[in-house]
Amino acid sequence: MRLASAVVGSCAMLLLFAVAASAQNAAEGDKPQEARKAELGQPAPDFELKGIDGQDYKLSAYSDKVVVLEWFNQDCPVSRHYRSKMNELATKYAKSGVVWLAIDSTHYQKPEKDAEYHKQHEMPCPILMDTDGKVGHAYEARTTPHMFVVNKGTLVYAGAIDDHGSRNYVQDALDSVLAGKEVPLARTQPFGCSVKYAR
Repeated sequence: MRLASAVVGSCAMLLLFAVAASAQNAAEGDKPQEARKAELGQPAPDFELKGIDGQDYKLSAYSDKVVVLEWFNQDCPVSRHYRSKMNELATKYAKSGVVWLAIDSTHYQKPEKDAEYHKQHEMPCPILMDTDGKVGHAYEARTTPHMFVVNKGTLVYAGAIDDHGSRNYVQDALDSVLAGKEVPLARTQPFGCSVKYAR
């Protein structure tokens, strides 16, 4: 009788361990996909965000394109200061097929307000809403602006728009990838206002 009880108890314990291990493995199996961060030289994390125009934008839809991701906040004076330069670059490189996407991870922002700003400043690129900050966190976007260049699905540049002077890092990166060359300076220190993520 004691032997039978011990066997039953052992089987129950093994079953509990198996269930727990299975749950842990499943959680760990899901984790890399959810927590994967953007890394230079690696595939850029895919995302799907709704634009202020009501359309859905998915990064993987541009897998054969060069894409610029600009972290944006209309309430940031640095972001506003660079608006004309961003518009100029977006317009210039659109002629070469480059896709420019402005991403707003400001937790309190409303698409209607961004739409007003977009119209007022004649932005040639869409603004995508990321108010829950998931995409911003995946790319570890820290400032507005914080710039990323994706070349046919691979992240090739991350950092500032320029050196506060004559050198424009994003332009350098775009010129390089369009010429089939490596980006000369793939990472720089971004500057601007901190991204206003939800706490």
